[in-house]
Order: sequence, then C-alpha cells, then structure tokens
Amino acid sequence: MNAIERALGILLLLTGGRLVSATTLAERFGVSLRTIYRDIDRLLSLGIPIDAERGAEGGYRLSKDYLQPPVALTRNETAALLTALALVRGSQILPLASDLHAAEQKLVASLPKAVHSLLSQADRIIGIEPVPADIFHSQTKAEPHEGWQSALDAFMAGLLENRRVRFKHVNPLRQKPREHDVEPYGILYDRNLWYLAGRSVDADDIKIYRADRVAEIEVSGFRFTPPKDFSIKTLLGGAWLSQAMRRWEKEGPSARIKITQGQARVLASDWYYRHAIFSPATDGKVLISIPTIKKAQLFPLIRWLGPGTELIEPEELRIEFAEELSAMSQAHACPD
Repeated sequence: MNAIERALGILLLLTGGRLVSATTLAERFGVSLRTIYRDIDRLLSLGIPIDAERGAEGGYRLSKDYLQPPVALTRNETAALLTALALVRGSQILPLASDLHAAEQKLVASLPKAVHSLLSQADRIIGIEPVPADIFHSQTKAEPHEGWQSALDAFMAGLLENRRVRFKHVNPLRQKPREHDVEPYGILYDRNLWYLAGRSVDADDIKIYRADRVAEIEVSGFRFTPPKDFSIKTLLGGAWLSQAMRRWEKEGPSARIKITQGQARVLASDWYYRHAIFSPATDGKVLISIPTIKKAQLFPLIRWLGPGTELIEPEELRIEFAEELSAMSQAHACPD
C-alpha cells in the first residue's frame, strides 16, 4: 500500500466520529508511528480538518459534520474533468484560484494509480486557445493584477456566506471611483473578463461590475437573504451588456451613424453592437446609436463598414473623419 492509498484508508477510518489513536492506525496499516504522523500532516496540508486530542485516551478524528467520501472515477470521467479544468485555467484570473489548486490536490490524492500518469500529462494533451483581442473594443482587454483576484475572491466569499460586500468601482467615464454596497448574487465570465452581479443597496437594483475595476473590497458583517428567483442565466446572451448600454446612454453622449440595411444586419450579429439602438432613417437606411464618442472606437468601425456609412454625430468627429478620409484619398491617388 502506497502513501496515497494509506491516506485514503485513514480518512475512511476517521469518518466514524470516534477517536482513533495513532497506535491503532499504525497497527492497522503495518507502519511506524512516525509514518502515521507524516500521513496526518499530509492530510492537514491538503485542508482536511482533522481534530487531534492528546492523552492516554486521545487520538484523531475528522471534524464534526465533515465527510470525505471515496472517489472512484473512470478513465473517461477523469479525462472529462481534466478538460474542464484546462478550460477554466484558460482564463486570466480565476475565482478562488488557491482553493481550486487545493481541491485538485485532494482529487489527485484520492485517485487510483492507473490515472496518475494521465493527470500528470494534462497540460501536454489538452490545449485551450485564449480568446483573441478584439481590435474594435480594446477596452474589453485587461491585464491580470492582484486587485482583480482579490475582488473575485472577496465577492465569492460574500456570495457563499450571504454577506454584503463594500468596494470602490472605477468607471472610465468618471474621474473618481464610486463606493458601492452590494449583495452578491452571482458572477459572470465573458470574453476573458469576470463580472460581478448583485443588488446595489443604494440603487435597489441589480447591477454588473467589472471585477478588474474593483478596488478596496471587503466582506461586511451585514447578512442578506438571496432571492430564490434570481438566476445568472437571465444575464447571459449579452443581456447584461444591453442593460449596461441603456445606462451608459443616460450617463454620457452617444454617436449616431447612418448605415445601409445590409450593414445593419452585419452589426446585429456582433456580440457588442447588436445591443446598440437601431432605428429607421428617412432614406431607407438605418441609424445606429452607440453610447461613446471615442474616435479610437468609432473610426475603425466606420472604416471597416466602408461605403454607405456616414457619421452623423458628433459634428466635430464628423469633420475630423472627413479630413482623415481626404488625407487617405490623396495618399492613394494614382499618379498622372
């Protein structure tokens, strides 16, 4: 019997709730007391709550209400689990990343030797390609940082404990961070970014916060009862983005672009622009309202759409874009 098999056997013996002495464990597995002590230390390092009592009547037992059932996975089940883990690790930041690592260690410790080699080759046989950068929406890319991880972990802690979280959220449209008191309802992963969903106590409404823009987050002592009818699925399919766009339209200026009906059909299939406002124009074309006036976002879009596109507002960007087109036209003019 190897150390992993013996550790699993010790767990099974300790699940009864009664104290089991180190001497009894040593006799049961035919090893020395020193070996049993090392086995117990190994289990503790994996996060398994083992209580120890000293004295002649002392021994070990699992903490109350803790149960570590034996795990028996087939080769196919193991491969499926490895694929899922590889997919999750494809993201830049993971909620409770350290806990995921500990959980994987526990899983490895409980699996038979036949699949250990498969586990050790997981990174070699399963590859997940990350989502490439979106050149039209550079603001949807963020580099990992410690604050991002802390925001996810604290939000998850509040979610699991039904406690409010307090944090500052940095909105690029505002100069100063704004403080929020939120009841965590769920988390959402979209295009390499994590979003926090919860009820804003001040606004009394469900809002979405980008995790990488959260700072100084803490779990408060205020408990709440989560609504039974809430499901994060209601925010999938871009529903959260559609809600955010309606809010952005109220908070800042928007650009208006006239496009052809064919171009409108193309944009209606885009993950981002399909949530903009489309309305008919008088000449049979379509007006699209986008809640931004940043030329770094608008100009590439207009150039990509090509002929048939006209920037209506804001006027100053319309003039600047016309000057850019004139310069490009002169650069590409054929010599006489």
